[in-house]
Amino acid sequence: MKKILIFPFLFLTGVVFSQNLQGAWKMTHQNGKAMTDTEYIKIYQDGYFSFGAKETSTNKFVSAGGGPFTIKDNLYQEMMDFYTLNPEMVGKKTDFSLDMVDGKIVISTEMEGKQLVEIWTKVSDSKDDLTNNWVITGRKSDNETSKITPGARRTIKILSGGRFQWIAFNSETKEFSGTGGGTYTAENGKYTEKIEFFSRDDSRVGASLEFTYEVIDGEWHHSGLSSTGNPIYEIWSAYSKAYNPVK
Repeated sequence: MKKILIFPFLFLTGVVFSQNLQGAWKMTHQNGKAMTDTEYIKIYQDGYFSFGAKETSTNKFVSAGGGPFTIKDNLYQEMMDFYTLNPEMVGKKTDFSLDMVDGKIVISTEMEGKQLVEIWTKVSDSKDDLTNNWVITGRKSDNETSKITPGARRTIKILSGGRFQWIAFNSETKEFSGTGGGTYTAENGKYTEKIEFFSRDDSRVGASLEFTYEVIDGEWHHSGLSSTGNPIYEIWSAYSKAYNPVK
């Protein structure tokens, strides 16, 4: 059983609400060491989180993880839907102590007998038309739409604070297929991504992709050219509505 560490000098008497977490965050310190060699970006939106990490000097992909989270007072809990460093953690819950200090979040726990303390600073909590946690539910080709039912195998895309991350995975088999992320803008029907990490091909880091988009009846219609240059037309639905886990 994991022991939750609560540091008196970090304790807050107020309740930390999940809305305070929504947006994009960057890890600045881990166990007292400044994160200079690796960049971790974590996105929180609608009860879900994801993170992606890369080497800062080479853009080499390092790791990714994410899933639903809950928070009550200082008790913060994550459950991994995908985790590249240790797939055996998929489906398991981990308890942390979470405190907010000077606008930063401090997450702490004990794992395998070792203390883990992370400090994250908020990058942005900006919102736009596409701020949401999405799951792909359809593709269109030659005016024919094929529906996709998200189950154990699914592709999600979380957007918040001007950052995006997509992930393809199977939470039942714990298989991870790929992820990518970076910054984005969504305005006047134009959606632009700038890739900052990509698990399948780090040479794509720095590339910008432009798409057109429209939100129709709550669904995000997304069209343009993929990172491989192929035309795409995708339909994304709100994760909270479209994904119904098997219980």
